[in-house]
Amino acid sequence: MIEPNIWMALPFGLLLLLIALAPLFFSAWWGRHYAKVATGLAAVTIAYYLFGLDAVEQVTSVGRDYVRFIVLVGSLFVVTGGIHLTVKGEATPWENVRFLLVGALAANVLGTTGASILLIRPWVRMNRYRITGHHVAFFIFLISNVGGCLTPIGDPPLYLGYLKGVPFWWVAQRCWPVWLTGVALLLVMFYFADRGNYRRAPKAVRERLAEPADHFHFDGLGNLFFLGVVLASAFLEHPPFLREALMLAAAAGSYFTTPRRVHHSNDFNFAPIREVAILFVGIFATMMPALDWLLANAARFGAPNAGVFYFGSGTLSSVLDNAPTYLTFFSALLGAAVKPEVIAQVQNLLQTHAPLAPGAGAAHAEEIQQTLAVLKQYFGAQFSQGTVSLEQIRVAYLLGNATLSNILVAISAGSVFFGANTYIGNGPNFMVKAIAEQSKVHTPTFLGYIARFTLPYMLPMLVVVWFLFFRG
Repeated sequence: MIEPNIWMALPFGLLLLLIALAPLFFSAWWGRHYAKVATGLAAVTIAYYLFGLDAVEQVTSVGRDYVRFIVLVGSLFVVTGGIHLTVKGEATPWENVRFLLVGALAANVLGTTGASILLIRPWVRMNRYRITGHHVAFFIFLISNVGGCLTPIGDPPLYLGYLKGVPFWWVAQRCWPVWLTGVALLLVMFYFADRGNYRRAPKAVRERLAEPADHFHFDGLGNLFFLGVVLASAFLEHPPFLREALMLAAAAGSYFTTPRRVHHSNDFNFAPIREVAILFVGIFATMMPALDWLLANAARFGAPNAGVFYFGSGTLSSVLDNAPTYLTFFSALLGAAVKPEVIAQVQNLLQTHAPLAPGAGAAHAEEIQQTLAVLKQYFGAQFSQGTVSLEQIRVAYLLGNATLSNILVAISAGSVFFGANTYIGNGPNFMVKAIAEQSKVHTPTFLGYIARFTLPYMLPMLVVVWFLFFRG
């Protein structure tokens, strides 16, 4: 196990602080130099690992994770950028609720970034004559964040967990009650807020200003094929990088076959994904010391608690990017809860292909059996072939323990849900704000968003979720 000097986590903290604050206080300088800052801090950390710790394998592993992550996000960005939706001109509160619910479900297939880019313009058009701050805020709440909690494709933190060994379908199996509660509460609150907004507009004004209803129109139909390729590829494990090659091929096919008018209608360009790719080079590299130190030292902090991990991961996700926040708390859980002696015994059993003998490892027999059962359930092919990785064994240990499994749900929900609390909590938030402003929508300021929408709407929902699922 690598245990780096804790001071080497400073580049990680500095980068996250700049990502959070630089766009607010010196955006012009940040816009010109963020690439130099991110790659420079990454180079410092990589040099430390290569020459100070001789940890070539660790750097290579993180590099593979970065490629997998950015290829998925980038492919979904390109493919959804080739789809343009036109919907009815006017929307009643109930129609808006249905739209947000569909968008929340779509976020699990398209990713929160893809769903946000695809749906924000139809959303603005539907509500054109009466759109206000709560339309933007609840779109961010439901489609850009909370909605994407059912699959690893839905939100970057969950995909990073998938790359670290969390089974793909485990997320939906364990997170759906939390997802349903959060989405339902937000939709109810939105309905009453939107009904008041709708009624304030006199009927004569609504009839005069609402855009005439037109037929639902889907442009860029061929991109559904490319979207299917991306989604199907996410399940491929072998051979190495076949998944990423297919995703890149689908993105290229989408980009070059999409009519120019569709890209023009979506104001499509590569600037947002280019910024994400550069910043995450810095994040993936600089977070190595923080994650490795947590993995080595988390046991000193006492027994893990679901509520602490929920609010801890959530609070950081509100002001920092939620993807590295998820990995930080995920590593802390592994370090605090996973018993090395159990992992060693499971590895030995897998290598020798021998059943657990009666009395063998008596002190940990139940934990060993639970871990082996999870490996058979979720990693059956690797289990039968004897190719189970150390990461998968550690994750299986977590999933085999009901308390630890619930804590992992708490980390997942905290990282995804709390990302909606500010514009900087998740990448799509700022994209939605920018697109809405391009469409002449008056969006809340940074502090106005928090005061008018996060505190009265998101905070009660987050507390209810904690009370129902993570209080114990």
